[in-house]
Amino acid sequence: MRDTWWSTHYKKSNGYFGCETTRDAGKVTGVNTWVYFEFKLLPKNMQYYWTKLNVFTRWVEATKQTFILLFDPNPSILETVPASLRGFNSALLGDPYWPYPILLDTVANLQEAAVWLIRDQVRDIEKVVPKPGTVPNPDYRRLHDIARHAIHVCESLDVAVQTIESVQMHYLKYTGSKPQHTDPAFDQDLRAQLEFYRGFIANLRHRSTSNEKRLQNEIQLAFNTVAQHNAGTSVEIGRAAQIDSSAMKTIAFVTLIFLPPTFISSIFSMSFFQAGDNNGWGLSSKFWLYWVFAIPTTIATVLIWRYWHKLFPTAGYKHTSHEEDLPTALEVVEPKLTV
Repeated sequence: MRDTWWSTHYKKSNGYFGCETTRDAGKVTGVNTWVYFEFKLLPKNMQYYWTKLNVFTRWVEATKQTFILLFDPNPSILETVPASLRGFNSALLGDPYWPYPILLDTVANLQEAAVWLIRDQVRDIEKVVPKPGTVPNPDYRRLHDIARHAIHVCESLDVAVQTIESVQMHYLKYTGSKPQHTDPAFDQDLRAQLEFYRGFIANLRHRSTSNEKRLQNEIQLAFNTVAQHNAGTSVEIGRAAQIDSSAMKTIAFVTLIFLPPTFISSIFSMSFFQAGDNNGWGLSSKFWLYWVFAIPTTIATVLIWRYWHKLFPTAGYKHTSHEEDLPTALEVVEPKLTV
């Protein structure tokens, strides 16, 4: 076993296959193979977990013995793989790749379980139909968590297919280098089994893609449902504002009706006018003081209102004006490029 196999980056890998032929004085003494698969499983309680199939095999040419090492197997793999290996045909021991159909069967079972667990989560979401008139309250965090897990499942399926294709390629090289090393019928069977598991897992990848698309459809539906509800709320707010606007128009109209009489009554209630029983109405000679103060005050008020925003611009106005004076990124870079 190579020392690099124990390195950290191999332990963090998402899958691989490797092999080497050992020789002594130019004579083949055996074949070593190692393979690694990862699986992500998402139960109903959303407590996901990772599991792996990490296998090293050593096939000895002289004795036709095969040593199989399982590293850190979970309980299900620890029960399934040894039980499957006990029923093998001893005539197959002449081929170093004979354990791989058994190992790939375990891979197929775990990958199928991972895909269907995601499918069950998606189906539970699809079955939730909000009642009409209720406020939509989708669990976006859960939706995106499931989407993240679905992405990981798709990744592990892609890597599994590539890993099996690597096994097929190396097996063809091995059989081509040693003609008639085993029964030709076994060769054909082994190739057929490897291709079967490759196709099976590749088809699982399509189902996983379907799960992803269905989940994205539900996420989009959740966003659209909330947007539709918010749009309805905005329409109601607009109607309420329209009612308020009508009320303000009514108040303004009433004010407009009473303002001229109020102005007239204010004018005639000033001390510039006198009303006596004998002399009738009288106008004070100081009435011009009213116009001296009223007209300039009115003009000053109008001018202040007209030029106030120019003399004291708002913060937003200052910010906009400042941004317009800033040089663009192209203007800053151009001198450097010219130099």
